[in-house]
Amino acid sequence: MTATPAPPGATVPVIVIGGYLGAGKTTLVNHLLRHAGGQRIAVLVNDFGELAIDADLIEGQQEDVIAEVLALSGGCVCCSFGADLVGTLAQVMQRQPPPDVVLIETSGVGLPHAVARTAALAPGVQVAGIVLLADAQTVRERAADAYLGETVQQQLRGADVIVLNKCERVTPPALAELHAWLGTVAPAAPVVDAVQAQIPVALVLGVQALAHSALDAKAWQPSGRMVVPAASRFASHSLRFDAPQDVPAWAQRLAAPGSGVLRAKGVLRGLDGRSWVLQVVGRRASIEPAQRQARTGGELLVIGLHGFTFDDSR
Repeated sequence: MTATPAPPGATVPVIVIGGYLGAGKTTLVNHLLRHAGGQRIAVLVNDFGELAIDADLIEGQQEDVIAEVLALSGGCVCCSFGADLVGTLAQVMQRQPPPDVVLIETSGVGLPHAVARTAALAPGVQVAGIVLLADAQTVRERAADAYLGETVQQQLRGADVIVLNKCERVTPPALAELHAWLGTVAPAAPVVDAVQAQIPVALVLGVQALAHSALDAKAWQPSGRMVVPAASRFASHSLRFDAPQDVPAWAQRLAAPGSGVLRAKGVLRGLDGRSWVLQVVGRRASIEPAQRQARTGGELLVIGLHGFTFDDSR
């Protein structure tokens, strides 16, 4: 679990979205853009090959979307890409007004955790998490492939949250086996099941999008099998505090394995009297100075899978 104070001026969260080719990354990005809740979003696409095909698929017509394209030869992570990414992020941060959040869609054959390390070098940003898309039909086969396997396994191991997409294409017993397998490959990352990459956007974009994260109430019925709608699979808890809080202790608690927490964000007044923004994505937590003062002890929104309980008695 990572929970270190951000460098001065690091105020814009960066979410890295990765996954092997065809896992549904662009579908997820488009879903996030359509339900952004008025947030100003910058999208960087690390495309594979010479033509930025994925960038053309991003629905960037919304006024609040800033679309930037990074073409990366061969889809690998290399020094030239690092310089391009840091430079592009620096330029995006100079926009007025700056974005509320930056999404980086990596190449299907790239390593999202390496991209996240590079992005963290850019001024004015902080990596808030790595969301990894996995195809429920093919991820185990690809992870066992003699040529592709190591890349796929590294992608999974570097994730803060795994979105297991296309779950309607596998049987319930196979899905249960897949969850057990993921628990051995990436034991630290919570797994969220999805159909067509439909998840509440608050899991990625944060609390501003919570009111817009409800999905269509109709259940998906692919292949004649009922799949529970995504919105009904998640629950949220709003916490308000009357006294200052131990912010690092909250970060450690929320991001601990087995906490049941998928996403959390809030502004808390610390024991030092200062106000801090606390963000959690899966097992990654970050703390940075808040631009506004927390009321009394502050507020925190915690999101987990439906049925999870969160003890706020401490």
